[in-house]
Amino acid sequence: MKHIDAMLFDLDGVLVDACDWHYEALNRALTSIGIEPISREDHLTKYNGLPTAVKLNMLGLHEDECALVWKLKQDFTLETIAKHSKVQEEKIELFEELKKLNVKVVCVTNSIRETATEMLRSTGQLDHIEFIISNEDVENNKPEPDCYNFAVKKLDTKAERCIIVEDSPKGLQAAESSDIPNKNIWRVQNSKEVTLENMRRYIDENFDSNGR
Repeated sequence: MKHIDAMLFDLDGVLVDACDWHYEALNRALTSIGIEPISREDHLTKYNGLPTAVKLNMLGLHEDECALVWKLKQDFTLETIAKHSKVQEEKIELFEELKKLNVKVVCVTNSIRETATEMLRSTGQLDHIEFIISNEDVENNKPEPDCYNFAVKKLDTKAERCIIVEDSPKGLQAAESSDIPNKNIWRVQNSKEVTLENMRRYIDENFDSNGR
């Protein structure tokens, strides 16, 4: 991949299968203060991929309720990570190959930095990540493209020399409206698809042998 400098990976559903972790933690926080939980259908169609603060605003919670649920949700998320996470050997294999190719690995997520860092650490991926762009680093989060454009700027490279790996509709909306060309978006269904073999297939189908 001679002409690719970096791969920008979403976190939930791409590097970790954490969508259910967030769903479980948020509903646990809501029900703990007597608020009706979010249905799985609404979680998948309306809320998946959005920052917690945005989800709480969409639910119409009062300011004090938002602050309490947000804090509880972060605590419960960390507990859920500790309970469910395991080392992602296939991701480490992929990252090691990208390092050999001088391609940097960046995580671009709507999660807060603490949560993202712990997810990556507990799954054995953190040491392979160049840096994390969290929802605290830009004013407008996904589905806006700011996070991906900021990652390109921080890498000090050209947008066409980056590849985005995304799964969710809101993440793909951010990717498609970013400065990075649409052909440089590797669209995956879930984390299980993010492997070295599938990355090579994506490159073969979208670039020539020199990564162009």
